Amino acid sequence: MIYRAIGIMSGSSLDGLDIAFIEFHESKGQWEYEIKAADCQPYSEEWANRLRGAIQLNGLDYQLLHTEYGHYIGEQVNAFIERHNLQYQVQLIASHGHTTFHVPAKKMTGQLGDGAAIAAVTGINVVSDLRAMDIALGGQGAPIVPIGEKMLLGNYTFFLNLGGIANISYNHPDKYLAFDVCPANRVLNMLAHEAGKPYDDGGQLAASGTVHTGLLKLLNELEYYQMPYPKSLANDFGTDVVYPLIKSSNISTADALRTMVEHIAIQIGEQVNAMLQKQPPASTDMKLLATGGGAHNTFLLERLQAALQPVGVELITTEKNLIDFKEALIMALIGVLRWREENNVLASVTGATRSSIGGAVWIGQEA
Repeated sequence: MIYRAIGIMSGSSLDGLDIAFIEFHESKGQWEYEIKAADCQPYSEEWANRLRGAIQLNGLDYQLLHTEYGHYIGEQVNAFIERHNLQYQVQLIASHGHTTFHVPAKKMTGQLGDGAAIAAVTGINVVSDLRAMDIALGGQGAPIVPIGEKMLLGNYTFFLNLGGIANISYNHPDKYLAFDVCPANRVLNMLAHEAGKPYDDGGQLAASGTVHTGLLKLLNELEYYQMPYPKSLANDFGTDVVYPLIKSSNISTADALRTMVEHIAIQIGEQVNAMLQKQPPASTDMKLLATGGGAHNTFLLERLQAALQPVGVELITTEKNLIDFKEALIMALIGVLRWREENNVLASVTGATRSSIGGAVWIGQEA
């Protein structure tokens, strides 16, 4: 079977809307893919501020933003289709939306971007609300990308996504593990903005700074890092806990970035080591595939490789399209699996009572 789908992702780093058109080939349970076209549509300052401030809105204004953002996504998809000459080729759109509220302990998660609006604007069938079913079943609703890692990306020992939040997957043959590790690009970008930059290109500013050992100790002692997995992070852990803690140290932006980079590397290294100790690997040839915007931060990758070296894990990067659009790729797969009525969220990584077929379906095409 051949499926042609668009996957859409808006990450917590708020750098823009990722849109990828994927052609999937499925034969006897084996899946292959090709990224046929992919763009990141940067958010205007207005849209970034509106999404950033969504959790402060009253109920009515939040729902109005949910609807308006859905129409915005639909318009961006239409422009993407026009730009890449994809008219009449797209069978399905899978939209993750933009996460705002995430409270799995109370069985609630919220992603902006009304699926009905996307379907109405594009005239294409849409799958949205991809985390809701897992949350309802008592899961963390995150991470949801491991299903795509298992089915599409090969035999790496670990998969690491360095997005607004860093999350990791352990591809063990007995039990697949995955969870959110720590804030990453969302906090790094907030610090870079203080220096008048949208992000710290290649980690150059961080590399010029010095680690503040007192702050690093406080960051590493935060309660979340002592919790067992499965576990997941809301965006506000980075914006309302980690960032204010950094600011309270009254250090330079370069030193703050340097300390945050070290914090990210240490937390990932420690979690990799903990998983290997708890569940020894099937092979000593261990590789970690890094994707997401943070995989372009060469200084962060240097510090991460240094943290992984003692446990014998080699850091691997890949081609740019997969680095930048891995999550959009997997959202498209999750949408296709929903359309096929097959499990697309793994309980082994989210802690739900069972694996599930997640996603609301909106029929955009005319009968």
